[in-house]
Amino acid sequence: MNTRVIPSIEQEGYFAWFHALTGKERRTFWSCKIGYALDAMDTQFLSFVIPTLITSWGLSKGDAGLIGTVTLLTSAMGGWLAGILSDRIGRVKTLQLTILWFAFFTVLCGLAQNFNQLLLARGLMGFGMGGEWTAGAILIGEVIRAKDRGKAVGMVQAGWAIGWGVSALLYALMFSLLPPEWAWRSLFLLGILPAMFVIFIRRFVDEPELFVAQQKQQERSAQRASFAEIFSPKMLSITLRAVLLTTGAQGGYYAITTWLPTFLKTERHLTVLGTGGYLAMVIVGSYVGYIVSAFLTDLLGRKKNFILFALGSLCIAFAYTRLPVTDNVMLFLGFPLGFFVSGVFSGMGAFLTELFPTRVRGSGQGFSYNMGRAVGSLFPLMIGLTSHTMALGEAIGLFAGAAYGVMILAALTLPETAGKKLEA
Repeated sequence: MNTRVIPSIEQEGYFAWFHALTGKERRTFWSCKIGYALDAMDTQFLSFVIPTLITSWGLSKGDAGLIGTVTLLTSAMGGWLAGILSDRIGRVKTLQLTILWFAFFTVLCGLAQNFNQLLLARGLMGFGMGGEWTAGAILIGEVIRAKDRGKAVGMVQAGWAIGWGVSALLYALMFSLLPPEWAWRSLFLLGILPAMFVIFIRRFVDEPELFVAQQKQQERSAQRASFAEIFSPKMLSITLRAVLLTTGAQGGYYAITTWLPTFLKTERHLTVLGTGGYLAMVIVGSYVGYIVSAFLTDLLGRKKNFILFALGSLCIAFAYTRLPVTDNVMLFLGFPLGFFVSGVFSGMGAFLTELFPTRVRGSGQGFSYNMGRAVGSLFPLMIGLTSHTMALGEAIGLFAGAAYGVMILAALTLPETAGKKLEA
């Protein structure tokens, strides 16, 4: 039987919680973190190869934008379906399936011969991309004890910044070794690597005891959890407010990250944005933001942490669009940009895990997060349309402000769940 010795903070510092994990819990933690990093790596490849495809295939910016939009929409649907599936066949099995799915279709992206084939492969890849987050967030949230859940889930979320950084390094490596027409394909072909990781998950990671107990209860009662339960009178208010929370976080993120580079290049005429130094600052800021937010979500509570990072993101949007900045200043502003707009997501997995009961946790978490992603993905389009009648900087500020305002209101009305013990 696994026993846990809990060292004090004075003895082990801020990572006492990690040293207190059992072997099973540590394997689950690393499986979810590495899985999320690999998901990010495969996802971010497209942003690096788009300029090459525009040159070699003659893609328009509209074509490139369509690929991105389709990916976001299919990832939203994939996350929703993965949530339902995780309630039916298990968290671990769903995690394995989604990793295999996005790895396979990333490879197909590298074999595409024209725009339509790439659009189809990338769209199908999105199902696995969105599904992996849902399955992994539920899995780690159910395994870690209540007082440390925010830190553990947040540090798993930080895997996204690691995967983003790895994709940037692989891009630099492939394009330095190979001609562009082969380099971009090789990058996508490396997307097969996550499939190898499934072997580890299959052998060393078990379903959470909480989920197993819930399944046994359902078998004894001969009742199966229904997706419709998250819309029952008892759960509907929670579900809708959770959707507003995730819509605000993701709408603000897409509003800022999609249009800020264009605004700063075309209206401020800055050149630092396309450099590796600026990208590195944003990635490092993102990772630090995830980690700091992971600790604060347990220390301050879920709601206060969301409000803090939403306000920080609003300040960053104001600084970028309203204040006069030079290339040197912009380089260093990359850090707080990544810190706040990424860190706001760190507590999301733990919070959604705690809002929904075990029997429909996958369905509730998958639907609320990915419905927010689907609605949030429309914000860049609305900014583009609004910029015809107002300055682009004003449009970015308007929609980012509306998004984070909605997030703050939703956070204020939802119950505080920090320290909540999960039950079957």
